[in-house]
Amino acid sequence: METLFGWITQPEAWLAFGTLLLLEVVLGIDNVIFISILAGKLPPEQQRRARTLGLLGAMVMRLGLLFSISWIYQLKDDLFTVLGMGFSGRDLILIFGGLFLLYKAVTEMHEQLEGGEHHKSGAPAAAANFASIIGQIMLLDIVFSLDSVITAVGMSDDIGVMVSAVVVTVAIMLVAAGPISNFVQAHPTVKMLALAFLLLIGVNLIADGFGFKIPKGYTYAAMGFSIAVELLNLRARRGRPVELHGSGRDPR
Repeated sequence: METLFGWITQPEAWLAFGTLLLLEVVLGIDNVIFISILAGKLPPEQQRRARTLGLLGAMVMRLGLLFSISWIYQLKDDLFTVLGMGFSGRDLILIFGGLFLLYKAVTEMHEQLEGGEHHKSGAPAAAANFASIIGQIMLLDIVFSLDSVITAVGMSDDIGVMVSAVVVTVAIMLVAAGPISNFVQAHPTVKMLALAFLLLIGVNLIADGFGFKIPKGYTYAAMGFSIAVELLNLRARRGRPVELHGSGRDPR
């Protein structure tokens, strides 16, 4: 306990905690968006439970990784080389995680724009399997948690500061997940923008896995500009919601 909370009496540790908490919240937003989109496929009575389990799973995974820092560092060691380029365990996790994120974002976009059989019949998409949704959430939690933990290790060398920042971040996300999910589900264009962000994050993960560092500032600047434009669009069309399905067009 002294190891975990001894930093509380150190003023300089609070600066590290505040900075790390801000970064963890920023990094956690994409996780919340992904969880919200997947949970939206479930019946309404199961959505909150899915979001809670997903975020708690992310916290457990991040804490487990934090207490395995030596293993995290070993992930940076090359496992094999292809055409002179080395690939570590971390690289493989980022590449496959990025590919999965691209796949999920593209399929979700297709479903929103083209529609599936459940849209044609008027049945909700809530028939999704709960265990399958949780499994997908946990799979992506691995990728998001790895990125988060590597950031935490780079920001602080005090395990107590890192653990506290992760726990507080998840508590904030648990409170914010419901409103964020409701907002995303209620505004189809916001949902499409969120899916576009997931595509962008997926490309970043794959590039990072192959050793090409895309400055995060570029990514966040693009996302921030897109959000600002979408907020203006929402304000301009207030009271006139966009419908991606059932527009009455002739499918022929």
